[in-house]
Amino acid sequence: MEKSKEGSVLFALLVAALLPTALSNSEGDSLYALRRSLTDPSNVLQSWDPTLVNPCTWFHVTCDSQNRVIRVDLGNARLSGSLVPELGDLQHLQYLELYKNNLTGHIPSEFGKLKSLVSLDLYHNNFTGSIPRSLGKISNLAFLRLNSNHLTGRIPRELTSITTLKAVDMSNNDLCGTIPVTGSFSHLQAKSFENNPRLNGPELEGFVPYEMSCH
Repeated sequence: MEKSKEGSVLFALLVAALLPTALSNSEGDSLYALRRSLTDPSNVLQSWDPTLVNPCTWFHVTCDSQNRVIRVDLGNARLSGSLVPELGDLQHLQYLELYKNNLTGHIPSEFGKLKSLVSLDLYHNNFTGSIPRSLGKISNLAFLRLNSNHLTGRIPRELTSITTLKAVDMSNNDLCGTIPVTGSFSHLQAKSFENNPRLNGPELEGFVPYEMSCH
């Protein structure tokens, strides 16, 4: 009986010790999926070696004390290609900085699973499609900068429920409909939405319907 107990304790300790490594390997897989989808003329991703124990030694990746990925800093890196849904599996990611590249395609709806995300900076790229409604699930999000892309469709009202939002920039896109003015959007300035020719302005006291002019 004692041996059985000792065995159970040792097994539990072994599992606990291996969990951070397993998590890091999983996060490495997610990041390597991104690398495979990108063209990298400046070789900024050269250190992203999937055979390493975890991605914490990779350039432009920051981990916490438990080897969990908390930052990806790839702004102004001359990258092209598209984002991958696997990035949504980075459960501890706080900062995703991909601004000033030549990224195309849609913003993955899986980003709504990034529950720890504080900053999402995708500005000055060539993203198309709509802003995913799922981003409204990122309850810790403070900075959302999507300006200077080719995004279309409505501004998701789900975003207004993120109480932590401090800065939003959706200017210089092709968004349509109206600008929400409730919740976290109540304090945003007009310049956050300028240069969207099909955007009709704020929903002032309900006079401008949300469904207006958005095809």
